[in-house]
Amino acid sequence: MKILAFETSCDDTSIAIFDSDKLIAMDTDSQISIHNKTGWVVPEVAAREHANNIFKVLNNVLNKAKITLQDIDFIWVTINPWLLPSLLTGITVAWTISTVLNKKIIPINHIEAHIFSNFLERCEKEIVFPLVCLTVSGWHNDIYYMKSMWNIEKLGSSLDDAWWEAFDKCAKMMWLEYPGWPIISKLASEYNKVWKKELFPRVWLIKREFNFSFSGLKSSVKREIDKRIIEKWFLTLEDKREISYEFENAITEIMSWKLIEAAKQKNVKTVMLAWWVSANNKLKSIIGEMSEKKWLTFIYPTKNLYCMDNAAMVWINTYYKIKYNMYEEKIWVFKL
Repeated sequence: MKILAFETSCDDTSIAIFDSDKLIAMDTDSQISIHNKTGWVVPEVAAREHANNIFKVLNNVLNKAKITLQDIDFIWVTINPWLLPSLLTGITVAWTISTVLNKKIIPINHIEAHIFSNFLERCEKEIVFPLVCLTVSGWHNDIYYMKSMWNIEKLGSSLDDAWWEAFDKCAKMMWLEYPGWPIISKLASEYNKVWKKELFPRVWLIKREFNFSFSGLKSSVKREIDKRIIEKWFLTLEDKREISYEFENAITEIMSWKLIEAAKQKNVKTVMLAWWVSANNKLKSIIGEMSEKKWLTFIYPTKNLYCMDNAAMVWINTYYKIKYNMYEEKIWVFKL
């Protein structure tokens, strides 16, 4: 059974081909260098780049796999949520192939696919339910309680700025490049902390609940930057390192604490991390330390590649949907 998977939800054009549970080929075209110019993903620009790149990426994976579109049994494509212009590019190409070649086509939820990225290069039995999962992205953060693979309940989410957005905006304040969190994390790792201090507040909201708000933290960073510029007329490299360190510490402590608290309240023994920022070493380190103290199993994607938007996560979600008959073939394109 050969599966063709499309992922075009934001700014990465990713297509993969699988033979049942084996990856045959995957190719991903990133737009990071283009969006560097605007400091954020512009939906119309992202959609145009998907349109420019998608057939090149498709030809690459077909050539790597040494098969043709006629050999495909299933087509799976991300349809929501995220940037509609970007999604429509992948949907249109997938739907056209499905219609012309009479192939089965199934819709995939982007958030669910990211959660399932934790199953890539793992045995199914390695992930024990029930568990609590934290998804950390550029647009929103969520905590989910998963009683089983298909029984998922949202416990909390971001009320304003999400992790990546907060990092990008703070990076802009310090005249750093996009995307912000890798640069801020690098600067934070270079800071030589001499004494303990907390420059920025920990915004807990209601401490026993699981929503997030980082707009106040972002405002605190702006005030600190303005204060130093008034004093010195500019930010030194050491200023940027210290601000990055304190900011990253504040945001990771909040997210880690809420994930572990959710595990405590739901009485689970496993916590999971997913999405782009699951590649952040600081976040993984703090969650890992807190999990060890509470005797919890901590799971995150086996490779940083699987943290990003990629067609492999669409496939693994597909594989388990087929295995457990949890999918439905239907006309869905006009019900976005």
